[in-house]
Amino acid sequence: MVFSSILFMFIYLPVVLAVYYIVPGRWRNLWLFIVNLVFYGWGEPVYILLMIFSICLNYVSGRLIGGYLSGSAAGKHAGDDRPKAKRVLIVNTVLNLALLFFFKYFDLVAETISMIPGVSIPTLGLTLPIGISFYTFQTMSYPIDVYRGDGHVQRNFIKFGTFVALFPQLIAGPIVRYKDIAEQLDERHESVDQFAQGVQRFIVGLAKKVLIANNVGMLWDAYANAAPGELTFVGAWLAAIAFSLQIYFDFSGYSDMAIGLGKMLGFEFLENFNYPYISKTVTEFWRRWHISLGTWFRDYVYFPLGGNRKGLPRQLLNLLIVWSLTGIWHGASWTFLFWGLYYAFFLVLEKMFLLKWLKKCPAAVGHVYTMLVAISGWVIFQQTSVSQTLVFFRAMYGFSQAGFCSGTDLYYLASFGLVLAIGIFASLPAGKNLFARLPEKVRGVAVPVLILGVLVLSTAYLVDSTYNPFLYFRF
Repeated sequence: MVFSSILFMFIYLPVVLAVYYIVPGRWRNLWLFIVNLVFYGWGEPVYILLMIFSICLNYVSGRLIGGYLSGSAAGKHAGDDRPKAKRVLIVNTVLNLALLFFFKYFDLVAETISMIPGVSIPTLGLTLPIGISFYTFQTMSYPIDVYRGDGHVQRNFIKFGTFVALFPQLIAGPIVRYKDIAEQLDERHESVDQFAQGVQRFIVGLAKKVLIANNVGMLWDAYANAAPGELTFVGAWLAAIAFSLQIYFDFSGYSDMAIGLGKMLGFEFLENFNYPYISKTVTEFWRRWHISLGTWFRDYVYFPLGGNRKGLPRQLLNLLIVWSLTGIWHGASWTFLFWGLYYAFFLVLEKMFLLKWLKKCPAAVGHVYTMLVAISGWVIFQQTSVSQTLVFFRAMYGFSQAGFCSGTDLYYLASFGLVLAIGIFASLPAGKNLFARLPEKVRGVAVPVLILGVLVLSTAYLVDSTYNPFLYFRF
C-alpha cells in the first residue's frame, strides 16, 4: 500500500484517524501498533513475522543493555556489566545486519561468487521485504542510543513496536531515530493546528509525487533503454534532467507525506530534504538530500570511525567507507556501489582542495559543477548496467552516435516542457519565498483554496492514470 493511492487516502487513513481520535490516549499507541502491522503486511503478509522478530530482537537487546548499564552505574559488578552491554550490542548489530544481508544481498553475492569457474551457489529469489533498509537502520539506532546514554530504555513493548513499525515513515523514511521521538512515544499532545499543518504537508507531498514526479517519470521511461544509435545529446540531457526531477519529487514528496501523517498523529519528524538542487558543492548537496540517512551514517558510522579527528588521510578513508556503504545500502547491485564510490571521489576531491577553490569562484560556477555531478550521478543510480550508463554518458558529453537532436526529442520537449519547467521552479525555494511575501490575509484565503484544488487534481490523476511508480519501494 502506498500513500499516493485511492485505497490509502480514502479508506485506510480515514479509518486509522477516526479510531485514533476516538479511543482514549492510553490506547492510541496500541491502535497504531496494530494498524502499522496491517499496513506493512498488506502486500506480503508473511513479512509481518520478520517485522515482529525485528521488534522483539531490538526490544530485548535494549532492555539487556539498559539493565547492564544501570548495574554498572549503581556499582554492581562494575567491572563486568559494561563489557556485557557491549557484547549484547555487538550481537544485536550483527543479527540486524545479517537479516538485511540475507534478504537483500544474498542473491547478489551468490551470483558474483558463481562467476568463479567451478563454483555454483543457487540464488533464493526471495521477494525483498518492503522498507527493510529503512526499518533495520531505525531499529538499530535504539540499542546504540541506549548504550551511549542518548536514549532511555523503553520498557513498554507496544510503544517500542509502534516506533519501529510506525506506518508514516516505515517504507521509505525519513529514518526516525529512537532518541528523536522517545518522549513523543510516552506523551504527545495533538492539536487542531498541528493536524491542519499535517493535512497541508501531506497534500503538498502528494502533489509533488503525483503531478510532477509521475509525469516527468514518463519522459525518463521513454529514453531509459535507448540504444547507442538512438540517443542524441538533447535526448540524453532531457532524460537525465527528467529523472533528476522525478527522484527528487518522488522521494521528497513521500517524505512530506510522511511528515504530514506524523503531524496528524501528534508526532514531529525531522526534515529530510532542504532544496538540494540549489547546492554549490557536492558536500552541500548531501547535507540537503536525504538528511536522515546522511545523519545516520554520520552518527553511527563516520564518527565512530574517527570522523575528521585523526588527520586528513584517515578522514578520507572514513569517507570512502561511509560512501561505499551508502551506495550498497540503496540496492543489491554493484552499480549502487559504483554510485557510492562516484560520490566518494568528489567528496574526497572537495576535502583535499576543491572546496577552497570553489569558495573563490562565482557562485554560478559551483552550482553548475554540482548539478553536473548530481545529474550524472542519477544516471548511474538508475541504470542497472554499466554499458547502458556509458551509452548515456557518451551522449551527454558530446559523443553521441545519433547526433545533437532529433524530431523525437523536439516532440518530447514540446510535450513535457511545461512540467519540466514547473519541476525546476518547484525544486527551488523561490516559489516558497514569493508566497511568504504575500499579505497574511491573502495567504489565509489562498492556502485552503490551493490545497483543495491540488487534492482534487491529484485524486483525478490517480483515478484516471495507471502510471504511479514509487522509486524507493525497492530499498
